[in-house]
Amino acid sequence: MNVESILEVVPPLAVYLMVGLVIGLESLGVPLPGEIVLVSAAVLSSRQALNISPVWVGVAAITGAIIGDTIGYTIGRRYGMSLFERLGRRFPKHFGTGHVALAKQLFTRWGVWAVFFGRFIALLRILAGPLAGALRMRYKYFLAANASGALCWAGGTTAVVYFLGLAAERWLARFSWVALVLAVIVGIGMTLLLRERTRGLIAQLEAEHDWETLREHR
Repeated sequence: MNVESILEVVPPLAVYLMVGLVIGLESLGVPLPGEIVLVSAAVLSSRQALNISPVWVGVAAITGAIIGDTIGYTIGRRYGMSLFERLGRRFPKHFGTGHVALAKQLFTRWGVWAVFFGRFIALLRILAGPLAGALRMRYKYFLAANASGALCWAGGTTAVVYFLGLAAERWLARFSWVALVLAVIVGIGMTLLLRERTRGLIAQLEAEHDWETLREHR
């Protein structure tokens, strides 16, 4: 059973709560499929019979993202880089030295913009809040970037997927599934290619850094 099939059998209010909770936990630093849940909910909202509002899907996602990132920021500011070291030793596939080193490089290069654009990148979406706190980014700048990034990412994703869902229903009524399947395959292929390149960069950074060097270079 996939995420979309689960969302189909729950009432609209539960869908909104699920979207907000999953995205909030992901923003907090828990590796959950927040983007998949958001896209699935947005697709369902394009089906009029289900009575799921795309507006409330977007509101739930934005709220969850802001709250989750803020809690993550607070935790990161309280415990510093030692938090990532403990998480990295327990969950190296998600919080290894390569992951943290890459995130730190992006923060060093882009500053507060890393928080904004981090909403659109799976790695930074998990690490942005706690890492911004650990690096002592000023909260008012973090909050502005966090809120605007959440609005653009969650609101934009919901709107785009919703209208694409409506268009797809009309389009498929006239044409076949072939073009849609080809488009999905191309999209998946590009996603996998980007993921593979990111993995290669993380592996390279993992070989170059350990927790001691990450603690020293702040």
